[in-house]
Amino acid sequence: MGKILLVFATRSDETKAIAELVAEGVRIAGHEAVLKKANEIKNEDELKGYDGYAFGSATYHGEMITSMKQLLFIAERAELKDKPGGAFGAYGWSGEAPGRIFETMENIYKMKMVSAGPLMLKASWVGGGIQAAQEYGKSITAMI
Repeated sequence: MGKILLVFATRSDETKAIAELVAEGVRIAGHEAVLKKANEIKNEDELKGYDGYAFGSATYHGEMITSMKQLLFIAERAELKDKPGGAFGAYGWSGEAPGRIFETMENIYKMKMVSAGPLMLKASWVGGGIQAAQEYGKSITAMI
């Protein structure tokens, strides 16, 4: 059984709801999911010891939430190379944050990212979002 860390930054709790659904998918696949807010992670040691990772942020004014940017700087020192990963987030209009997180994980950290790319949802409950988020969690565990 693998252990997946899901870290999120949110303004209105919609990205938190998506994180919880991705975590459900991880659990449905028979693995452990640990959820944390981005501002709870203080150093790279707190990111170590997991088999896979999913980082998520809402997009606000075309940017990811500041606490997620800070987490990404911390994660750069966490030795995540070749670990399975995914990125997700809620958005209102543009949705850049999940893609930027995904690209950072793939190109800077050199992680093995889910083939589906980043998960971008307007809301967890809209247009099949619940199932999409659960499937995304399963796809991360499939790479362990």
